[in-house]
Amino acid sequence: MATQSLASSGIDVDSELKMVDDTETSASASLQPFGRIHDILNVSLPCTEPGSRWDLNLSFSGAVDKVNPHDPALLDVLKGDTSSPHIDGFGALLVPALCHPHIHLDKAYLLSHPKYAHLQIEEGSFKEAMELTSKAKSNFEHDDLLERGLRVIDESVQAGVTSMRAFVEVDQIVGLKCIEAGKALKHKAQNRCHVQLCVFAQLPLFSGDDDGEGIRSLVSGALDPSYSVDVLGSTPYVEDDREKMKQNVEWTIDLALEKNLHLDFHLDYNLDTETEPLVWHVIDTLKAKSWTKRTDKTIVLGHCTRLSLFKDDEWKRLKSEIGDLPISFVGLPTSDLFMMRTESGARGTLPVPRLINHYGLNAAISINNIGNAFTPQGSCDPLYIASLGVGVYQAGTKRDAEILYECVSTRARAAIGLAGNTKEEFSKLSINTGQPLDMLLFNKDEPEWRTRRTVPEAVYLYDGAGRRTVIKDGLLVE
Repeated sequence: MATQSLASSGIDVDSELKMVDDTETSASASLQPFGRIHDILNVSLPCTEPGSRWDLNLSFSGAVDKVNPHDPALLDVLKGDTSSPHIDGFGALLVPALCHPHIHLDKAYLLSHPKYAHLQIEEGSFKEAMELTSKAKSNFEHDDLLERGLRVIDESVQAGVTSMRAFVEVDQIVGLKCIEAGKALKHKAQNRCHVQLCVFAQLPLFSGDDDGEGIRSLVSGALDPSYSVDVLGSTPYVEDDREKMKQNVEWTIDLALEKNLHLDFHLDYNLDTETEPLVWHVIDTLKAKSWTKRTDKTIVLGHCTRLSLFKDDEWKRLKSEIGDLPISFVGLPTSDLFMMRTESGARGTLPVPRLINHYGLNAAISINNIGNAFTPQGSCDPLYIASLGVGVYQAGTKRDAEILYECVSTRARAAIGLAGNTKEEFSKLSINTGQPLDMLLFNKDEPEWRTRRTVPEAVYLYDGAGRRTVIKDGLLVE
C-alpha cells in the first residue's frame, strides 16, 4: 500500500531499498527510513464520527499541521507531485504508533538461538529461569547480544513500535557487556525507534558473598554519561530478606535522584497473601526523599502481581498514597500468566483496565521477555498483548478495546516519560494538530469491509502483525 502511494509521488521504493548494504540483515535493510511524508489522505481516525474520512498534513518535523475532512479531489491534485509525497490510506485506521514500556533486549531469543539451544525449559519455574539465564549470560558476547537485540528491534518496528524502554543487565556475570551492546543498538535504531536504555540489576544489590558491593559498583559505573542511559532499574524481591529488599529500594532511588534518571522497579512478583507488598515502602521512600521536588522523572512499577489480590479498599488506599507521585504500573501478562503459579493452579497479573477505569491509576501493558525461560511464547508486536487482554481482563467493550490500545501506545509512552508535560492528553488516541506524533497505518484489505477502520476492530481482530505502514518523525519507515 505505502509502496504504491510513494511510487505515485515519484519515489522509487525498489531503487531506494537496493541502495541498502547487502551485508545488513534483511529485516534491518527493509526498515530504513527513506521518504518524508507530507500528506496522509483518506484515513479513518480514532475518536471521530464512524465512517468519516480524514486528510492530514504533516510539518517537516513530523508534527500534525492540519487535520481536515477528506477531499477526494486532493488525491488527484497530488498525483505525480514529487514535491509533496503522500500516502493514500484507502479508508484504513491511522493511530498513534506502538510502544514497549518494558522489554528486555539482552535476554531475548535465548531458547531459539543456536548458541544457547542446549538451555531448554524443563520445569517452567522462576528459579529455573534464573538459573538458565545465568548460564546463558556467562556466554554472552557482543555479537550475539547485537544479533538477538536487533531481532527484537526489527520485529518490533515492523509491527509499528517507534519507542521502547529496553532493559540491559549489569552484574558480575556479564559485566558491562549488555550496556555496551544496548548503546550500540540504541544508535543503530535511532532513525527507526527511540530506544530508552535502562541499566537493570536483576541480581541482588545487598545479598551474596560480598553483600552486593560488586554489583553496586558495576551499576554505578554503567551510569557513565558515555552509555546514554535514561533509566535505572532493580529487582528488590530477589534479595535474601525483607530488610535487604528495602535497602535495594532506597539505594536505587538515591542513585536515580543523584543521576537524574527515570526509575523502574520489578516489584511484588508473587501471589502470596501473607507477604506484605513492598509497594508501600517504595511510596514512603519516594515521599521521604522528596522525589517530586527534586526531579521531573517518572517511576514505573512492573509485574506487581501481588497487587492483583488487592480488595477495593486497598486499591483506594494505593491511589491515595501515590498522590502526585508520577507512578505508573506496567502489567506483563504473557510473563505473569506463565510464571506466576500457586498450588491451587491460580494465575495472576495486574488487572490493568480496572486500575485505569475504577481507580484512576496510570497503567500500561508490555511483552517483557520473548523466547526465553521467563517467557518462551509471544510476539514483539504489542498489539498481540492488547488483543490477548480482551480475554485476560474480560475487557470487551468498545471503550475497553480503546484503553487496551492506549496501554500499548499513548499510555505506554506516558508511563516511560515520553509524553512531556501533557501526560493526560497523550493518554488519549485522538490525533490533533500540533502533536509531534509517530503513527501507524493499517493496511487496506479485500473485500473492503475487512479493512480495519476502528480501534476496537484492530484490537479484537489481531492481524498477526501483517503489513502495516509506520511513520516516525514524518518519515516513512519501510
